[in-house]
Amino acid sequence: MFRPGHYGVALAAYAPVGGLLLARGHPTAAVAGGAGVLWLTMLPDWDHRVPFVAHRGPTHTLPFAALVAGGAWAATNAAASATGLAGHAVEPVALPAFAAGIAALAVLAHLAADLLTPMGVALLWPVSDERYSLSVTPADSTLWNYALFALGVFATAVAASLGVELLTGGSP
Repeated sequence: MFRPGHYGVALAAYAPVGGLLLARGHPTAAVAGGAGVLWLTMLPDWDHRVPFVAHRGPTHTLPFAALVAGGAWAATNAAASATGLAGHAVEPVALPAFAAGIAALAVLAHLAADLLTPMGVALLWPVSDERYSLSVTPADSTLWNYALFALGVFATAVAASLGVELLTGGSP
């Protein structure tokens, strides 16, 4: 999948989270989480820039998603401790857990988008080299990439609208 398709799947995956954060009165967290998901969703494709790492190899696996989430947790925990924000939370979770969840969701959204392509991904590497694919569309399909992007934008708009409506008690 290309960048627009990945962004669309990431937006669609994050939409319920963002809507819930809005409904619970955390608009800053909703926007920051959405920005984080979009920023990190292309991280698995950095394998193009790393010598001796195959595309859709180790960076397109569940262990990589866990590694990125762990790194986000550690970095946020260190930053929160250094800045005096260690006790802050995005109800009901602490900032490091929120960051880890956003990071994991971003990578998992990337994997989900690549599952749609015939090449698929080896989700369980290094335990198994088996590639999983739904084989719905080639990665370079302009139609599918922009349709997924449109779906993500639509899902985000609906979730944001519902979140604000729930927050305000039904009055726009």
